[in-house]
Amino acid sequence: MAFGIEADLVLINGRIWRGREEGICEALAVWQGKVLATGSTADMLSLKGPATEVIDLDGRFAMPGLIDNHLHLIATGIAMGFVDATPAAAPTLATLMKGIAERAASTPKGGWVRARGYDQVKLDTGRHPTRDDLDRAAPDHPVLLTRACGHVSIANSRALELAGISEATPVPDGGVIGITDGKLNGFLAENAQNLVKAVMPPATTEELIGGIERAGRHLLSFGITSCMDAAVGHVAGFSEIQAYEMAKLSGRLPVRVWLTLLGDPGVSIVEDAWRAGLLSGAGDDMLRVGGVKVFLDGSAGGRTAWMTKPYEGEPDNIGVQMLPDETVEAVVRDCHDRGYQMVCHAIGDGAIEQLITAYEKALAANPDPDRRHRIEHCGFSTPAQHARMQAAGILPAPQMAFIHDFGDSYISVLGEARGKPSYPIGTWMRMGLNPSTGSDSPVCSPDPFPNLHAMITRQTGKGTVMDASERLSPEEALQSYTEHGAYSQKAEGVKGRLIPGQWADIAVFDNDLLAAEPKTILSGTRCLLTLLAGRVVHDAR
Repeated sequence: MAFGIEADLVLINGRIWRGREEGICEALAVWQGKVLATGSTADMLSLKGPATEVIDLDGRFAMPGLIDNHLHLIATGIAMGFVDATPAAAPTLATLMKGIAERAASTPKGGWVRARGYDQVKLDTGRHPTRDDLDRAAPDHPVLLTRACGHVSIANSRALELAGISEATPVPDGGVIGITDGKLNGFLAENAQNLVKAVMPPATTEELIGGIERAGRHLLSFGITSCMDAAVGHVAGFSEIQAYEMAKLSGRLPVRVWLTLLGDPGVSIVEDAWRAGLLSGAGDDMLRVGGVKVFLDGSAGGRTAWMTKPYEGEPDNIGVQMLPDETVEAVVRDCHDRGYQMVCHAIGDGAIEQLITAYEKALAANPDPDRRHRIEHCGFSTPAQHARMQAAGILPAPQMAFIHDFGDSYISVLGEARGKPSYPIGTWMRMGLNPSTGSDSPVCSPDPFPNLHAMITRQTGKGTVMDASERLSPEEALQSYTEHGAYSQKAEGVKGRLIPGQWADIAVFDNDLLAAEPKTILSGTRCLLTLLAGRVVHDAR
């Protein structure tokens, strides 16, 4: 044994992709949770001692564990208990209402019925469900049906009554309350949703921990070993931090989590976190404080992303500007000066412009060449904005699952010329902007295969090609999902590649993601084995 060390684990006879620079090897040795060495099967077996575990990969493809750059872990876990309103589960309005009626029948009278995941463009009716639809399905229960994007919900009459919403209710700043022929239609967008959420029973600590655990196990089943929780505090305020700490201490935190603090004025947990010493970088490689998240606009498919030009067929609608420039600049500057990385939500070119300007001003006043402020989603950015991002070291953090799930919606609400070039990950890769990727779950499923397929093909779920010039090679797509995800968290030194000294977070698939026909990535790939710090945490062999 050249090292004088006996490996704890050796993986042999595989096609192990270590990273874009490092390429493929056949075998890998693990010691104390980290990669000890990589090379040939014979070389790695020379590190085997009497207690070494050996896993024969039998020619299968292995790679660094995937890093989902942006999802909502607690919300994903809790939403796993909601009525499934996704197009796959409820393709028609009738099946969606049937699911809600069935859940109401098994819910005590007056108890809340929650559903999530519909996309009106994919429903047979081609429209948002209404208060009347929900009233017919569940007249005796308050119901809140949330669109896939999370920026739009439909409430029934019971829910509107409980929230005290009437036709006379003032519309909150950065919100929309839908009215048809002088009557509430149940449609609530952006901040207006908070009126209903405020009267729902709060999640208990046990429900929060259960959500973390359930969603984390779900991620491991896909080969995802790390994620960012985008906007901790959204569900239950600062107590979510406590839930994460308790989950970790009790062995109920299945994946590595980078915590992003909700920073929106009025609901921010940043001051509480700051007083508790929770600055960017606080924690360890399992649970670390990341940046601060502020929402600047809505979603494109919901026609609430803030654009500089109007939506198709709505000459007066350029989406929702959530906050005035001076507020955004003040919040960004304050958090920047306290040392926080910023990870703000901006989808439309109007919101992206506002955010880049705020980042530039904060960096000019208090320079930090390696702060890596991020633009979450960054869907409809312009070439001029890309040049400014490059100059300021600002990272795009897109979720390429959006192309698969919502690409056709973008074309329908913006037209082909604006819709197809959205989420220009090929451009960002060529510019060296280190684009990462993720799912924004529960907005999209955390299933990585539609995400990878979209990056390699630029195809939507229907097969529409969204600007082929933005395609990535398979190696680039995997790099986005691993090394760039780590880079976006300032963690590229500890994870994202399978090289000596980095965590042995490994995913093994039954399909060679570098050589496979793209359609087979989408239609039949499974994660067979997931390892976290060299321990098997998911086994579907």
